[in-house]
Amino acid sequence: MRQKLLLSITLMCFCFLQSFAQQRTITGSVLTKEGTPLSDASVTVVGDKTGVRTGSDGTFSINVPATAKQLQISYVGSESQKVTIISINKVTVVMETAAQALENVVVIGYGSVRKKDLTGAVASVQAKDFNKGTYTAPDQLIQGKAAGVLVINNTGQPGGATTVRIRGTSSIRSGNQPLFVVDDVPLSGGSARPGGNGDNGGNPLTFMNPNDIAGIEILKDASATAIYGSRGANGVVLITTKRGKTGVPVVDVSGSVGISNVLKKLEVLSANEYRKTLADYNVGTDSTTGRLKGDFGNSVDAFDAITRTALTQSYNAAVGGGTENGRYRISAGYLDQQGIIENSGLKKVTANLTSNFKFLESKKLSLNFNVLVTQTNEEIVFGTAGVGFTGNLIAQALQWNPTHLLKKPGTDSAWIDPAVGSTTVNPLAELNYFNDRATVNTVIASVSPAYKITNDLEYKLVYSVNRQVGNRKIQTNRLLNDQGSLDRGFAAVRNEEQTNTQITNTLNFNKQITSDFNLNAVIGHEWLTYDKRGTFEGAQDFTNVGLNYYDYLQFSTQNSRGVGSFADPTTELQSFFGRAIINYKDKYLITGTIRADGSTRFGKNNKYGYFPSVGVAWNVTQEDFLVNNSLINNLKVRLSWGKTGNQEFPSGASLDRFGFGQQSISQSNYGNADLKWETSTTTNAGIDFSILNNRLSGAIDYFYKKTTDVLFEQNIVQPAPGGKIWINLPGNVVNKGVELMLTAGLIRKSDMNWNIGGNASFLQNSVNGLVGFYETGELRGQGFSDVRGQRVISGQPLNVWYLRRFEGLDKATGQSIYSDGGNTLYYSGSPNPKMLLGLSSDFSYKKFSAAVNMNGTFGHYVFNNTAASVLGIGNLGTRNIAKSILGGSVQEAISNAPAPSTRNLEKGNYIKMANASIGYRIGNLGKDIKNVYISVTGQNLFVITKYTGFDPEVNTDAGFGGIPSLGVEYVPYPSARTFQIGVNFSL
Repeated sequence: MRQKLLLSITLMCFCFLQSFAQQRTITGSVLTKEGTPLSDASVTVVGDKTGVRTGSDGTFSINVPATAKQLQISYVGSESQKVTIISINKVTVVMETAAQALENVVVIGYGSVRKKDLTGAVASVQAKDFNKGTYTAPDQLIQGKAAGVLVINNTGQPGGATTVRIRGTSSIRSGNQPLFVVDDVPLSGGSARPGGNGDNGGNPLTFMNPNDIAGIEILKDASATAIYGSRGANGVVLITTKRGKTGVPVVDVSGSVGISNVLKKLEVLSANEYRKTLADYNVGTDSTTGRLKGDFGNSVDAFDAITRTALTQSYNAAVGGGTENGRYRISAGYLDQQGIIENSGLKKVTANLTSNFKFLESKKLSLNFNVLVTQTNEEIVFGTAGVGFTGNLIAQALQWNPTHLLKKPGTDSAWIDPAVGSTTVNPLAELNYFNDRATVNTVIASVSPAYKITNDLEYKLVYSVNRQVGNRKIQTNRLLNDQGSLDRGFAAVRNEEQTNTQITNTLNFNKQITSDFNLNAVIGHEWLTYDKRGTFEGAQDFTNVGLNYYDYLQFSTQNSRGVGSFADPTTELQSFFGRAIINYKDKYLITGTIRADGSTRFGKNNKYGYFPSVGVAWNVTQEDFLVNNSLINNLKVRLSWGKTGNQEFPSGASLDRFGFGQQSISQSNYGNADLKWETSTTTNAGIDFSILNNRLSGAIDYFYKKTTDVLFEQNIVQPAPGGKIWINLPGNVVNKGVELMLTAGLIRKSDMNWNIGGNASFLQNSVNGLVGFYETGELRGQGFSDVRGQRVISGQPLNVWYLRRFEGLDKATGQSIYSDGGNTLYYSGSPNPKMLLGLSSDFSYKKFSAAVNMNGTFGHYVFNNTAASVLGIGNLGTRNIAKSILGGSVQEAISNAPAPSTRNLEKGNYIKMANASIGYRIGNLGKDIKNVYISVTGQNLFVITKYTGFDPEVNTDAGFGGIPSLGVEYVPYPSARTFQIGVNFSL
């Protein structure tokens, strides 16, 4: 018996070893017809469960049984292909890109359509085309990637806010950011990160991990955005996260480490230059020290003292797999990004689960389940623009007298020296004695069951909850001579929370009714709620220097403590919508959309708004006279018209609202029962084309967008009781322009590929029919009290500059000369760019690859508020000045007072090397580590510009009276230049 058992085991081992020995390895690559590698394509053995996915360079390696005859390759948007592998060990698979370009599925909101069926203006940016490097939010991934889309990084602060404009700025008072939708979940546009320190709350999209994003669609015209009705006026950005692929579980791992430094330092005087300038201006000698007045006899660089070489670390891991009946992807990410200013940075931990299941024998019942969890922790420096005469940290470092020590002699502590003046703050002391920390926890969970009633009709429910809780702690030590803090101290604890819910029901119908006629339609109902509330505790007059004040508010004096809370009225939005896309013979397309929105934000007489659109398209290449044309591969003409709305203004604006004091009640807002939607009407005409065997493709669009019933908050006119009321202004805002997109495959060979792409937008903006004018663009600093530099007025671009006209310096007196003696202000140009430009190129040769991305804006003006009021000649003798003031033909007088004028209004034109990357595909390391790819990436490598500030890509918040500004630079957190090395591999 034992001999039989031993013989059986021996035979089994022999068979196993023989089988293992007969396994072989198949390697290969998956490419588009243009030669571009396709990452994340699924490669499986036909008749077996064995499978892998292609790496970032499109290659794969798979162990197959000796009996295997075929591999099946599939990729989203392409038809699956089977490849015979008998007697071969290496394959190259070329997916049919001509068909893919026509059949590719594009997400358009509440469904998806074939790209060839689009009648609207939609830009699609996939993961392989994203900007390279480390980014904290998804909007940064598409900067320069789509025509008509402006993305401005307002600040260099990690996790800082961005400005996103699609086809210009349309609204005077309400929001201009587009609507962001993540996997069918519309975001509120806000964040639970509490405000404070005068900032605007950071980037509300920081909770997302860009490594989890598969693609981003940008809906630009009304034919595409009308399905979102009252929230689509500023465009819609649809973000689709990565999903699990059918096959065995695959683990994808990536990591990067980088260093950052200041992109550009402002040129201020060194200690020796400062002493020479004091002598040139004959300031006199200090009788006590024997040195020039203002010379403390030392040499320091305060800006270098507060900045550093910052380290960034990023690590991501994801596992995904499953069968056709159940797929999943689980991911986790960690980002630790130090700021280039000491004591600043962002740490972020993310986790994401996406799953897709099919049930019943018929597979008609499906369920999608998504959960995203994030925690962000920010260290924030005192960088607010809304500061008094003591300035923020950046201003303090730029102005610091370079001859005065930053640290007290004989010690390592920052020095608060009365000799430099009571209003001059040591920037090192600011770093040591000021603390600002913010934490936000985010959970977005959605469940989406769907049932195919027939093969052509599907019902789908989406239920989601978006919950954010934020906490912020701020303190200033009583030792610091910041305005209002010296000998008192200050501490505050702020908490905010927001809860957004969604219930969406849709019926999707898609049927090839006849051989010539296809109908794709959706109808739906949606219920959204947005709720936000918060609390505040603050105190001053702390007696203990060493405490964390925000943890021990009871150690302040009782009379200096304060508490507060708010609860915004819950916004509820109920909607009914429908869309139908008719395709006749693949030649003639018609899209019709209608949405009815009812919102609690509007007056009782205008609760519902109606937003229709219609689009038509003609696929010219399907006509007999172009079929099989060797030159023109695709030609489609599009025309659309539609209306969309804007409801991005405070909740409860149409209602009577009151403020409660300890012994009083006052009305803060007067209701308006007739308040209605701000509406944008857009006409779009476009052409899509590809020629020369799809080597050259692109699109041209012309649009005209007119915004009416502009929402605005104004003061009640006296002698009525004081207060504010929201109204619809007469007049309109017009944006029009031309957009161009072009992609060319210059080289397409088996081992070498080179593609270039570019987009350009030419934009015009104007205000018409407005009664009176409104001011914004609050300019700050010494000599700029109560000054606004921008106007909203008919016949001019939105936020046009309105300033004195600087004519130069008087040769005799060194004083500024202004047109008409400075008594007249002139309209002096627009802060709105007239041209947007994006350029990209990718190149691969065997195992090497490279990519570059550039972007720029032109035709607008930026006000250099930093130069105007922070580094003026009047500082000489007490603070530092800009080096550019000196060396001219006329010596400027120390008594020449700073004043808002065109002297500091500069052209904001720039072209920036946003990122460049070089990579090498190592391939497999042993049997377990696959698709190893290493890369070196640089971000913000250089900027070509004549702008003299830190960075022309800036937008300091200078809004006034709730009217946003654009194009102001005032001592911002500087931009960083970053170099990083990264590695990707699979297990």
